[in-house]
Amino acid sequence: MSEQYVVGLREIAGHGGEDRTARFGGKAAHLGELVGIDGIRVPDGFCVTTDAFRAALAGAPAVDGLLDRSARTDPDDAETVRALGARLRRAVEEAPVPEGLAAEVTGALARLGERDAYAVRSSATAEDLPTASFAGQHDSYLNVVGAEEVVRHIRRCWASLFSERAVRYRRRGGVDDRTVRMAVVVQRMADPRAAGVLFTADPVTGDRRTATVDAGHGLGEALVSGVVNPDVLRVRGGEVVARTTAVKERAVRALPGGGTREVPVDAALRERPVLTDAEAVRLVELGRRIERHFGRPQDIEWCLTDDGFWFVQSRPVTTLFPVPEAGDGENHVYVSVGHQQMMTDAMKPLGLSVWRLTAMAPMHEAGGRLFVDVTRRLATPAGRTALLDLMGRGDPLVRDALESVLDRGDFIPTLPDAADAGGPPPGGPPAPVETDPALVTELVDRSRASLAALERDIRAHSGPELFDFLLEAFAEHRRVLGDPLSFRVLMAGMDATWWLNDRLARWLGEKNAADTLTLSAPGNITSEMGLALLDVADVIRPHPEVVAFLRGVGNDDGFLDELPKHEGGAEARAALESYLDRYGMRCTGEIDITRPRWRERPATLVPALLDNVRNFTAGAAARRFEEGLRRARRKEQEVLERLRALPDGDRKAAETKRMIDRVRTFIGYREYPKYGIVSRLFVYKRALLAEADRLVRAGVIGDREDVSYLTFEEFREAVRTRRVDDGLVRRRRAEFRAHQTLTPPRVLTSDGEAVDGAYRRDDVPAGALAGLAVSAGTVEGRARVVLDLADADLEAGDILVTTYTDPSWSPLFTGIAGLVTEVGGLMTHGAVIAREYGLPAVVGVAGATRLIEDGRRVRVHGGDGYVEILPQP
Repeated sequence: MSEQYVVGLREIAGHGGEDRTARFGGKAAHLGELVGIDGIRVPDGFCVTTDAFRAALAGAPAVDGLLDRSARTDPDDAETVRALGARLRRAVEEAPVPEGLAAEVTGALARLGERDAYAVRSSATAEDLPTASFAGQHDSYLNVVGAEEVVRHIRRCWASLFSERAVRYRRRGGVDDRTVRMAVVVQRMADPRAAGVLFTADPVTGDRRTATVDAGHGLGEALVSGVVNPDVLRVRGGEVVARTTAVKERAVRALPGGGTREVPVDAALRERPVLTDAEAVRLVELGRRIERHFGRPQDIEWCLTDDGFWFVQSRPVTTLFPVPEAGDGENHVYVSVGHQQMMTDAMKPLGLSVWRLTAMAPMHEAGGRLFVDVTRRLATPAGRTALLDLMGRGDPLVRDALESVLDRGDFIPTLPDAADAGGPPPGGPPAPVETDPALVTELVDRSRASLAALERDIRAHSGPELFDFLLEAFAEHRRVLGDPLSFRVLMAGMDATWWLNDRLARWLGEKNAADTLTLSAPGNITSEMGLALLDVADVIRPHPEVVAFLRGVGNDDGFLDELPKHEGGAEARAALESYLDRYGMRCTGEIDITRPRWRERPATLVPALLDNVRNFTAGAAARRFEEGLRRARRKEQEVLERLRALPDGDRKAAETKRMIDRVRTFIGYREYPKYGIVSRLFVYKRALLAEADRLVRAGVIGDREDVSYLTFEEFREAVRTRRVDDGLVRRRRAEFRAHQTLTPPRVLTSDGEAVDGAYRRDDVPAGALAGLAVSAGTVEGRARVVLDLADADLEAGDILVTTYTDPSWSPLFTGIAGLVTEVGGLMTHGAVIAREYGLPAVVGVAGATRLIEDGRRVRVHGGDGYVEILPQP
């Protein structure tokens, strides 16, 4: 026999990192490190390596075919997954034991204590990873006695690799069943008086400085299986800061001959704390040693015997949102960039690095998202007031989250205003501008000229020289973005909106009056984009053959080439090409340069286009714009007449008229800077993809998309050296998949605490979902929960419910009756376009896509900021 199937736990640490996990699985690899940590006691034992598992599968030829079938099965096809899993488990359990395995196990048990009881526990290669814990997905067995029984339970652990829950978990994490192997840990059983779980960071809040201890009597199996409610203790700074003592009526105990049994807890112990404060603090001290060794928060299984604590498992806590690296030991408060940009999805490394290189402010990365450090702004009275006011106007939840951190009084230092390096520029707020449409024209012309120069000049560059050119282009990008005139015009439009809402509410009791007064404001590139798709629908609607063809397009992005083969298809293609020429740089999540643009994936637009064909008649775009214009003019006339009837009415009416003119002149420009940014990003992307294609042709990478997992600088180096670390790309892919499962908080502290804020309101009916009122009106309709633009199937009168809407969603706004999003603010893109189209809208509704069932009737109170879920008929 050439393979060594049994390796002692103390020998595992001597194996290399990746080889260690591949051979021993995640659990055993971590145990092998635990035994070497000073002061950490681990029950002795050994690992049956993945070599034994492979040898067993070699004796079960049916397994390969079953694995291939499983890989091709839809993970949502529960019945097929269940049936294939059962066949796989049976094949593995019936496979012959590899030659020599029983002898090695027997020898190892003889050295440890043949008659002792052992825990036999699964240790898969895709287990206890930094990005996926697989906690509870595979089987473990306690109090196993005798070599024959240990071998039998090893086989059962192998088979548990194909349990239905494990297969589904792997599919969700993008892990191929065929790539996973199973090792098995065999450890001497402890006979504890208490056991439980220690999280070295609070798993609920994410606070890295607060540890949470769950504790129960007897074996920890009682807690894992839910037999008892545990005592819960929170430990911070060397003391127990909170404790909940449960009534513990049952415990799991080991039986003398093997196996376990659930038994009643002695009446005197049921309401007594399992751990003293001193024991809990000591446990956390030991847990911190383990955390320091692994370099990240840990989920640790422990047990307590008469001679102290023992540790039987440690895995990374994968559900915590990562913390930006500051490295200075100071307290920091970060605000999510994604919540401001309406893109809370994880970004790939190239997207993150390009956005950081083109951004106006320093940004910090965590969990595939970007954050801005606002600590110094919060530390000074003037900076704090200005920041809270700004955040409150945009997203009250961000303001509340920041105030929650400030209320502690000991997290943010107080500095004099002179120390506020991140405050407003010298000279106070920007100087006002005249209400002159020529200013908007000038800014748009500047942006177009800069874009044209970029498109012209970038053609002359390739290879390493391209990256040098792009760094210069990024500087121009920031210059355009930071144009002082552009900022003054943007603020003029927003200030006028806030002025109208504040004054007209005070003078006339009008709530959100600007929502109507800004309807069909000129120059809004994003609302024009939605109306333009209605015009494309007008071209397609008269041609039934084209409509029928488009219904069968699905995800085929080559459909434009097929269109001319159908009657009316040439005209349809020309209309779509014209639309893509102007708007093809847009897409969902467009701040991430790696996201596919509409020009690259035109099929994304087909569902919205077909909705327009079905739900509208010819000329709908012009009619909608004119109707909005009429409503805005009527509202203006009504407001001014009412104001003139008030004391000092002529002055109030004159001021209001000036502000109405101002908001209508400037508010449309609110959308143009983002359009300019995204246009430039697409130019960068096409040049970078040309470089990626050269790397593919040179055999440096296998696919052009591999460069998405490199930073800009890493991509630059790959082009220069013609080398890419395949392992780095694989690791980045896995990290990105893990980041996709995380929900970014609005506010994050350097302690790791995720703070999302709350609406502190008493005007929301019981059972309604609170949010931020951003577009007035009340509407009732069918909720359509849409998480992907390409999956939209909307009818007139539907209410769109989604996580967030960036400008790419605006084509859907022409056909819906209302909007509900989980993320958003008063001046974010979805809110601006909802007002432009006169759609009642509520944003910032926590959990909306989870709490509102698709197809359920809801009532959106756009002026009051809440959503009612109506009773089923």
